Amino acid sequence: MKYDVVIIGAGHNGLIASCYLAKAGLKVAVLEANEVAGGASVSQRVFPDFDARLSRYSYLVSLMPDQIFADLNLSFTTLGRTVSSYTPDVVDGKDVGLLVHRTPGAETIASFTDYAGAAAYPAWEDFYNSVQKIATAMAPTMLQKLPTRSELKAQVNDPIWDEIVEKPLGQSLEARFEDDLIRGVVLTDGLIGTFSDAHDIAANRCFIYHLIGNGTGEWRVPQGGMGGLIAELLDKSAALGVDLFTNHRVTGIEQAGVEWKVTAAGQTFESRFVLAACAPQTLASIMGTTQPKSLDGSQVKVNMLLKKLPRLKSGIDPKIAFAGTFHIDERYSDFQLAFDQAAAGKVPDCIPAEVYCHTLTDSSIMSDELNAQGFQTLTLFGMHTPASLFEKNEAAVKEEIIQKLFRQINRYLVDPIEECMAVAADGSLCFEIKSPLELEKEIGLPRGNIFHKDLSMPFREDDQDPSWGVETEFPGLYIAGAGAIRGGGVSGIPGHNAARAVLEALG
Repeated sequence: MKYDVVIIGAGHNGLIASCYLAKAGLKVAVLEANEVAGGASVSQRVFPDFDARLSRYSYLVSLMPDQIFADLNLSFTTLGRTVSSYTPDVVDGKDVGLLVHRTPGAETIASFTDYAGAAAYPAWEDFYNSVQKIATAMAPTMLQKLPTRSELKAQVNDPIWDEIVEKPLGQSLEARFEDDLIRGVVLTDGLIGTFSDAHDIAANRCFIYHLIGNGTGEWRVPQGGMGGLIAELLDKSAALGVDLFTNHRVTGIEQAGVEWKVTAAGQTFESRFVLAACAPQTLASIMGTTQPKSLDGSQVKVNMLLKKLPRLKSGIDPKIAFAGTFHIDERYSDFQLAFDQAAAGKVPDCIPAEVYCHTLTDSSIMSDELNAQGFQTLTLFGMHTPASLFEKNEAAVKEEIIQKLFRQINRYLVDPIEECMAVAADGSLCFEIKSPLELEKEIGLPRGNIFHKDLSMPFREDDQDPSWGVETEFPGLYIAGAGAIRGGGVSGIPGHNAARAVLEALG
């Protein structure tokens, strides 16, 4: 079982790395612990009575560079959304909402003006025009060696650098926006998966990663669900001669001179290089080395199958309201209070959340019969619900959270969400809730952290040596998953960069 490269983990990053390496003529093995490949990027029939394959864990594609699709000649398609977000609210007893289109026009401007006054949209536009300068500078560097802080700052060449990179994001939002809800809509991109106060730089790092994908930050819908991406990568890797071994959980990694020996399912695989497309914590556990700090993941994920979309009290067409990201109680003050309560060990009284409807953009994940009947899927992320909240009584906390979330969304709906859900043959409603602890057990996310650890800024300090952001203390061993610098998100970037590090080492 001799290979040039052994890759641990057959998620999207591991498979992307395998394709690049095999395309370069190397002999590659991918070892996957589970029965099927895909990791967090899988589509599954969550509700067996209905022919709908949901992206059970990860759900949208933003960060994956177009260059990866081109390099590997992938035919996987992502679809744009005309609506960026809708946020319902109640003001002076009246149900209203803030509508933001992906390409803002008269309707978006009117929505801002009606909600928060004439100055609201110009402030929004000015902020995002400035943020675009960061995205434009950073995006092209993601598949290169890490630039230095000074190099990137010079490329941005705008005061927005200090606002977004050097100073807490909360300071910028409080200075630029008067309205509590508008501040919160911006802040949400700094807190998806990150348990942080608005005045912690951790929120800045998360915000940057959510805004730089392909230089636009556009979140796109994977046609056919995340399973479509994995199917395409599996076909490509097989055609390139990659050997995939499922049900091969790695139990040992040791270095013998310049070679590595990897043990899985009673077999030994020898190789010059090892790529860990798993969490750094998992790698440390296998090797018996010092464990990186496991920061709590901070979200619950709720998957739902609906027989119809609910009507909204504000009167907006639900096909517009749910076409982008539907924000629930994500005011700036909601985030701050929820963080303080969760940090004190209490389930927040009001859980900021957001909902996304895959099927309004891509109905191919459901059967023709379900589409004809008007069925839809919804994905909900409840934020500031860290793993620590679930440790004493996971089932009870999940029940408390789901009831709170349903009550919160129902405040804005004519039709209660429970009445809109499909009903299984056993009479149960078609929804499931996944806690951070379950995300760790099922797909290896440490403490449910979708980034594996705290995100790093996508650059190196001026006095640090050049690197790809994937290197470890061991020559020939690289991080190829979300725990790499410039990891996180469904990006393929760490897989690409780990492959590049191997090819560079080989000259």
